[in-house]
Order: sequence, then structure tokens, then C-alpha cells
Amino acid sequence: MDYAFLVALLAASVRIAAPLILGALGGLISERAGVFAVGIEGMMLAGAFGAAIGAFVSGSPAVGLLLAVVAGSLIASIVAIAVTIFRADQMVTGLAVNILAFGLTSFLLRGLFGGRAPSIRLHIFGAIDIPFLSSLPFVGPILFRQSALTYAAVAIALLLHLALYRTRAGLTLRATGENPEAVFAAGNNPIRIRQLAVIAGGAIAGLGGAVLSLQDVGTFTDGMTNGRGFLALAAVIVGRWTPLGALAACLVFGAASALEVRLQGFNLPVSSYAIQMAPYLLALAVLAGLGRGTRMPQAIGQAYRVG
Repeated sequence: MDYAFLVALLAASVRIAAPLILGALGGLISERAGVFAVGIEGMMLAGAFGAAIGAFVSGSPAVGLLLAVVAGSLIASIVAIAVTIFRADQMVTGLAVNILAFGLTSFLLRGLFGGRAPSIRLHIFGAIDIPFLSSLPFVGPILFRQSALTYAAVAIALLLHLALYRTRAGLTLRATGENPEAVFAAGNNPIRIRQLAVIAGGAIAGLGGAVLSLQDVGTFTDGMTNGRGFLALAAVIVGRWTPLGALAACLVFGAASALEVRLQGFNLPVSSYAIQMAPYLLALAVLAGLGRGTRMPQAIGQAYRVG
């Protein structure tokens, strides 16, 4: 394989993995607290919409990022209220908010601009070269010539790992997903913890959606997440509900997506639709091979009533 092609492929893999990483981290927080994160797709889509509209109207990417976090949190709040207060089925609730986010973003996109979808063009985050490190052979162009949001995704994964395994709050969060009765006996409120975890996860997933509109594409289109939320969920399972494991899984899925894009330029005697299925087929294959041996949090999906 050509050296330049390999470097470009791996650099693209890291860039493409960024929204998946943030979506997976958001889902991981929720599921560690005992709530299935099926609604991550909708939270990412809401974040992509908030980022695009915020940046387009204000002219400031910072405002776009803020609205992405708010939009993801709002969708997550619906899930948090439904599954903790009304004890709705978590899987059904997640699927419902995915449909809600798709319809709501399409409706608002047209409602805000006179009944038609506007042509939104955004200034995207460019690559930032890390001094000295970016000039290293091979790894420099791959790891240290990325955009700020890609660096942020990796940094959040590392910080979440430290928070989960080195802090009391992280221990309490993990315990809530394993044994909420023990958490309650220790003087904490499992319902409140689950609510905060779902909303925090939605905020991070919304930031993942912002990566799509403000870094990868530079616009917003209907359903632009295109199943990335479900790939992120697969990464959580493959990564065994650990931040670093999910990070590694997202990089693998990112590599599959980058390869799929490049294969389409080779004029292979294969339908482009079949090539586009590559990341999802890889996810299914990995889940079939590795997912069976994983142990999810014991209390995940179980409604909890205080007292």
C-alpha cells in the first residue's frame, strides 16, 4: 500500500471517528448509570442542528457549540424524565426520541426559514498542527494535524476514564448501573443520578453532532447523522462500557468509514451502496464476535423506584 495513501487513510480515520467517539462517550455515561442509550442518534442529530443554526445565525462557531450542547441536553431530558419519573420502557423511549429528533429538526429547519430548507454554508474548524509533534514521521500527520473538536473528543475520553475510575462521583455512577439499591442505602438518590447521567450524556452526544455540521460537512441536512448514533452504541458494547475501549472501537469504525469513502473512487465492479454498508457490516461482525462475551451493567434497563 502506498505510504501517502496509508497516512491519508489513517488521518481520515481519526477525523471521521471524532463524532462517533463523542456519541459513544455520551451513551456510555447513560448506560453506566443504568439507562439504555438508544436515543443517542436523536441527541446527535439535535446537536448537529443546534450547532448549524447557532453558527449560521450568529456567525460564531462558539455559539453553535453551545447550542449543540443545549439541544442534545434537551432531547436527553425527555428520555431522563420518561424513564426515571414515569418508568417508561427505555428502548421504546430511545427509539421514540430518535424519530422525534428527525421530524423536529426537519420541521424547525423549514419553519425558521420560510417553509423551505435553506442553503446553509458554515465555516468549518480547520486542522491545527501541534508544534514539533505534527512533524514527526508517520504519526505526526495522523494524530497531530487534526481539528480542535477531534482533539477535544480524545481529551474527553481520557478525562472520562479518570473520572469513572479515579473519583468518588465515578464510583457512584458505576454503582448506580450495577446496584441502585446499594447506592440509595449509601445516602444517594439513584433516580437523580440517572437523570443527570442521561442529560450529561446527551450534552456530549450533542457535541458529537456539532462535529458533523461544524467540522466534517459545514452544513445541516435532514437526518445527517445517518446511523452514526447506532455505530456509537456498538462501540460502547465492543469497548465493554469503558471510555478507552469505546475510543478504540470508534477508531476502528472510523477506519472502515474512511476506507469505504476511498474505495468508491477506485471504480470497483461493486455497487456503491454495497460499499457504503462496510462500516455497519463491520460493526455487526465485531458485535457478533466480541459482543457475546461482554457483561453489561447489571441494573441497566431496570426501572427504579425510591423507597
